[in-house]
This record gives sequence, C-alpha cells and structure tokens, in this order.
Amino acid sequence: VFFFFLNLIFYKNILPAQLLAFSTSSSAATLPVTMERVTEHVGVDDEVASFVLPLGATINMDGTAIYQAIAAIFIAQVMTIDLSLSQQLMIILTATLASIGSAAVPSAGMVMLVIVLGQAGIPEAGLALIFAVDRPLDMLRTVVNVTSDSTVAVVIAKSEGLLHEPEVKNWDDNYVE
Repeated sequence: VFFFFLNLIFYKNILPAQLLAFSTSSSAATLPVTMERVTEHVGVDDEVASFVLPLGATINMDGTAIYQAIAAIFIAQVMTIDLSLSQQLMIILTATLASIGSAAVPSAGMVMLVIVLGQAGIPEAGLALIFAVDRPLDMLRTVVNVTSDSTVAVVIAKSEGLLHEPEVKNWDDNYVE
C-alpha cells in the first residue's frame, strides 16, 4: 500500500510532462518540462537528470519497442501468417533494437516498424491496417517513454544517494494572492 501511494505522488509530480508528451508525441520536445518536473518536483539531483533524461529521450523508447512487437504480431495474425517461436523472439529483439535507433519525433516508430516487419517476413502492406490508429497510439507510447525516463532518473538518483527533498512541494505553496 505504501508503494502504491508513493507511485501516485510520483505520477502526480510528473503529470505535466506526461500531458505534454501526450499532446506533442515527442520525447525531445518534452525534455525541458521533464527535466524541470523531475528535478524540482521529484527531487532528482541536476547532475543525474541532465545526464539520464537526454540519454533516455534519445535511446530509451520503451513504448515504441512494445508497440512495434505487438503491431508486428497483430499484422501477422490479421494476414493469417503463422509465426514460429524463433520468429516471435526475433520480432522482440528487432523491435527493441529498432526502438533504440528511432528518433524522438512523432511517428518515428511507424517508420522503424518496416524493419521489424521485413525481418519477420511479414508484408509491409500490413502497415495499412494500423496507419489510421497510429496517432493516438503514438501519443500513448510517448507517455510511456517519458514516464520510463523519469523512473530511471529516480532509480539512479536513489542508488547514488542523489535523491533529495523536492524544491517545490506543491503548486499551492507557490501561489500568492
């Protein structure tokens, strides 16, 4: 129960970064807000945040990796293509590696999905099945990317003893009439 409430506080503190990630679909565009929220509202040291968050926005695309693997398997199922266990494992590996190489801009994961489909022998024409719903999915996977970057920053700061009390406790504390 304690960890549940601790997580709620964390998510409340990074919510503006998540909302910006949702609206822009870009980890790179969200980076300044993410850094501000993680340092001032969560309490991660500037040294950790200034290293971990830009690196995470560049190569830590968890939402994209998950999306590419699920999309490739979905397309294969719709096209009635049976995938062996080794093909499925290769989809996971390729999706992970492709997500590391994808840009932190909107819909970059869709371009990298072509690589994943090609590796598995799934026709690229299957992209048409998910193209129409890619925008809202892109918004959601960017939120996953920003949340995981923030989580990694907190874990590293905690392990290095660089997690301290947040500078800004609550937005009400800064409100002056």
